[in-house]
Amino acid sequence: MALGICRAVLITGCNRGIGLGLVKGFLSRSPSPDLVLATCRNPDQAQELQHLKKQHQNLRILQLDVVCENSIKKVVQETEALVGEQGLNCLINNAGINRLATLDSVTAQDMRTIYETNTVAQLMVSKAFLPLLRKAACQDVVMGIHRAAIINVSSRSASMQLFCQYNKTEEVYPYRIAKTALNMLTCCLAADLVSDGILCISLDPGWVKTDMGGSKAPLQLQECIPGILDVLANVREKDHGAFLDWTGEEIPW
Repeated sequence: MALGICRAVLITGCNRGIGLGLVKGFLSRSPSPDLVLATCRNPDQAQELQHLKKQHQNLRILQLDVVCENSIKKVVQETEALVGEQGLNCLINNAGINRLATLDSVTAQDMRTIYETNTVAQLMVSKAFLPLLRKAACQDVVMGIHRAAIINVSSRSASMQLFCQYNKTEEVYPYRIAKTALNMLTCCLAADLVSDGILCISLDPGWVKTDMGGSKAPLQLQECIPGILDVLANVREKDHGAFLDWTGEEIPW
């Protein structure tokens, strides 16, 4: 397998937005991965994914609720049956939610809900897929998504250093805090999995005009997705444990 080309990639949260854009991007790459595994909570309602499935034989749509332990176990079993002994090359933890809340309006339930979906779920999904990632990692020695990688989709708004520079909290208390915790998860995974050869990074896809990003976002999907895929194709051992944006620029923690 050539560097930068992964045989099997699994993406969470693919019914819309960045996740759906990544699925389309991987399918349009030349060459495309042998398997693009797109997961979402309700595949039957994911009309664009279902349409893509009719056009691409290498696309599989799997049901996954990232906050449900049984759902995670089931999708790992389904993935194992598809990838076989070659394992899973790239796991992209993209699924996430947002809930607007200021200091005055934020509640404990807001924090618990966002933290569970945007941080805890990424840990549990990554942990569940480790056996398949380790299988893939054994088949090469150079780090990258062609071998084995965990990509945690984060946000520039999670950077504590940039926050100190600009000091803008706005209405994203739960989201920013959970994504900052996700960045620490990336650091922890990077430390624990370096000996396995599993590359781990946090990736900021940019502020994109999606249902979550909102109408004020400056980027369109068609602008950032090619950039994201180019970054992923070129990450190597030097990038292990890094926080990168969709152009490949390193973001301060």
